[in-house]
Amino acid sequence: MYLREVHAEKDITVLRQLIRDFPLGILTTAFPSTVGPFIQASHIPFLLDVEDETSPTELGKLRGHLARANPQSKALVEACKEKEASGASPSNVLTDEVLVLFNSPAQHYVTPKFYTETKPATGKVVPTWNYAAVQVYGKIRVYYDPASTETSDFLSCQVSNLSEYAESNIMGYTSPWKVTDSPGRYIELLKKAIIGIEIDIERLEGKFKMSQEMGAGDKKGVIDGFRNLGTETAGIVAKAVEERAGLDMKPE
Repeated sequence: MYLREVHAEKDITVLRQLIRDFPLGILTTAFPSTVGPFIQASHIPFLLDVEDETSPTELGKLRGHLARANPQSKALVEACKEKEASGASPSNVLTDEVLVLFNSPAQHYVTPKFYTETKPATGKVVPTWNYAAVQVYGKIRVYYDPASTETSDFLSCQVSNLSEYAESNIMGYTSPWKVTDSPGRYIELLKKAIIGIEIDIERLEGKFKMSQEMGAGDKKGVIDGFRNLGTETAGIVAKAVEERAGLDMKPE
């Protein structure tokens, strides 16, 4: 990730929160495969596990699952089996780095017309795009053996925890749907159609590009410009720019 200092978010707790608020990540891998391309990506929801939520430095782990029929799953399993054949242990932990990208929905084109200070003074302005994103890097552990108790236990925990999180934290239900509401035999059959993944996070990078590089007058112009658009997305971006600018501006 290209990080200018002015756009870099170094607070780990802020990056954790973005992941939890918008848990649909893009898992990107680069493993040689006989059944698919070298570089592959899949959109899947993740859970972020952290032992100490008060820690300002703990990176934690990501948990997720993929359809076994997904070519990316096949590439991961293939890589694990090759490692197992070589005698390396543990065979289900791959040594090459993987990437997961999380994006905030707060993103928008920024027109030079918003720069009410610089544009009339010099005209030296160009369009840009405001957005917020987190990139996660680490080593991946693959739970792929359907006959393994370890795989079965991981998948049971993963799908239950993910459903519970989404039902309670995203949907806000006080009586959430639970995996146990479905027939046990049905869930066991579905578990055989997925693989589990766990990523030990080694690097966590965040970028909040919200007009921080602009002067106070231009920031105000961006905030007012977005609010005047009157759309939900523009309003979210206006708030994000305002928060990043540290300005106490309210819509008139």
